[in-house]
Amino acid sequence: MIESICMSFNFIKIDAKKLYVDFMVNQFSHLKNFKTPFVIDCGNGVANTVLCDILDKLNLNYKGIHLNPDGEFPNHHPDPTNEKNLQDLKALLKDDYNLGFAYDGDADRIAVLTQKYNIKGDMLALLFSKTMKNPVIIGEVSYSQNVFEELNHETKTIMNKTGYSNLRLKLKELNADLAAEVSGHIFFNDRYYGYDDAIYATFRVLELLYKQINLDEELDKLPKVYTSSNIEINVNEKDKFEIIKKIDEKLKTIQRGFPIIKDIVKIDGLRINFEYGFALIRASNTNSVIVTKYEATSYATAMSYKVAIENILNEVINELNSFTN
Repeated sequence: MIESICMSFNFIKIDAKKLYVDFMVNQFSHLKNFKTPFVIDCGNGVANTVLCDILDKLNLNYKGIHLNPDGEFPNHHPDPTNEKNLQDLKALLKDDYNLGFAYDGDADRIAVLTQKYNIKGDMLALLFSKTMKNPVIIGEVSYSQNVFEELNHETKTIMNKTGYSNLRLKLKELNADLAAEVSGHIFFNDRYYGYDDAIYATFRVLELLYKQINLDEELDKLPKVYTSSNIEINVNEKDKFEIIKKIDEKLKTIQRGFPIIKDIVKIDGLRINFEYGFALIRASNTNSVIVTKYEATSYATAMSYKVAIENILNEVINELNSFTN
């Protein structure tokens, strides 16, 4: 039966790898022989099924580690959002090497590092916007406020729900130029096809340097803030959205001594904007956790926001637990 069905179709054999490599080489032919040195850490994922072929054809000046795909991931887990997985790359960022790239297992997320910065997705969006004309950019609720404000000086930037699928859908809906998640999913609609390809993003970063954009100097211009990493609190799956709802209700009757609230953005959970920063509290899309994040002009202020929000969070969780019991 299967054989008879197959016999009724004509199949065309396509060398997809060659087509992809040739496309990248043609798209970035202006980078050929570009001498700025950089390091790549493929994390033994799939990135180097194509990456070094492209780099070599363009005769670029790179050093590569953990290149061979190996599903056992013998060197480190291929998650570039975890700082411990970037140690091998950081160790090579010295002397003339001031730029490094790391990839996740399926090469749809990227980490970009200099000797000075771990450049998150929101910062990359800001840097990429400098080579686009009047771009429309899709961001997410966990963006740094400084980056978001700077983006809005020169672009139309739309704050969206967290999650790469949400960003991709909004990019298509609005036909925007770029969408970027802090975790390193970068979607280019500008000159590309609107999906998160970390290999393509690598060459767009190199293109910034080719166009004389100094990454460190551009990021140095941003006002300095303290931004926490994402903090995850385990909760019952059935309660996680109810927790956010009840916190929102409690914030309407806050007590004296609570930080002054300017406004609350409710696109995805609660982004509570304070006088000197913000707190983000949202239910995870995929896990039984509440995710929080804090940013302020100083570490002490950010921690004061953390204490204030966690007090309400614990109060709500205890109320729900006592009701269940």
